[in-house]
Amino acid sequence: MSIAPGLQPESWHLLTLLDRAPGLHALADTLADLVDEGHPILAGTADLKYSNGLVRFQERHPDHYVQFGISEQHMVSTAAGLATTGWQPHVATFASFLALLACEQIRTDVAYTQLPVRLIGHHAGITLGYYGTSHHATEDLAITRSIAGLTVIAPADAAQLRSALRAATDWPGPIYFRIGRGQDPDVYDRDDRGFTIGRAIEHSVGSDLTIIATGSMVHPALSAAATLQAEGISTGVLDMHTVKPLDADAVSRAAARSGVILTVEEHSVLGGLGGAVAEVVAGHGHGARVVRHGLRDEYALIGPPSHLYRHYGLDADGIVRAARTALG
Repeated sequence: MSIAPGLQPESWHLLTLLDRAPGLHALADTLADLVDEGHPILAGTADLKYSNGLVRFQERHPDHYVQFGISEQHMVSTAAGLATTGWQPHVATFASFLALLACEQIRTDVAYTQLPVRLIGHHAGITLGYYGTSHHATEDLAITRSIAGLTVIAPADAAQLRSALRAATDWPGPIYFRIGRGQDPDVYDRDDRGFTIGRAIEHSVGSDLTIIATGSMVHPALSAAATLQAEGISTGVLDMHTVKPLDADAVSRAAARSGVILTVEEHSVLGGLGGAVAEVVAGHGHGARVVRHGLRDEYALIGPPSHLYRHYGLDADGIVRAARTALG
């Protein structure tokens, strides 16, 4: 076991208490609201209703809730079966258990059949840092975006998660939602509905550098961009909430006007957002240089998430340092 250096005992608090997790409230309450509006939503989890907040959904709609027990693969296969009967299942568990443990069921039972199953991988990345490597999900984007016909969405905050869940009601195929532990700082207004699957949100335009971030990295990327702008570095920011299908047009425009693109993700640099962006830039022949910022080819250390974000440079200060290095 590799413990992160400098760890303080008081850091070992469980920060995932539900009363401090608006993202998890957004998941449960939005799904419950959609049931009220007549959508055939069914929500289920693999023995984690308190960790992912679905206990709130169960309280409002017990007839639309399924407790699958600790059987993630069975949960995904059953969701596929339920989808053939008219339900729109939303099944949730830790991202590491969903994308890695149930990968075969996602590919064969859900994606191959193009059933409208919503797979909710929560506590993604290193948000369960103190639980150790078995609970870290730093490969899930690479796995899910390589599965044919599977859409991959990583909302930045609670408001965007609400918008994404609503946008997904009319999406024909399966979707993998990657969310954190529900405590991401607000990026968007509560009633933001400007969300379109597959279309990135352009926060700013930069001629020197464009930061392309996804999920929980959007907020620190915006803070980092403000610092860089104050230093006279023209910095753009794209929120790439949909990792697949990637908004290739937005990437292409950014590559055409910025000399450097810095991708930021709470994930391995192998196969995730950075890889997807690099594929677009290389394919379009733009001269921009793509620098991928995330975890290198390693297993993350163990410690509280805030500590690990500092260690891996995934906070605003770390992104600023990565940008300066990328710009040379």
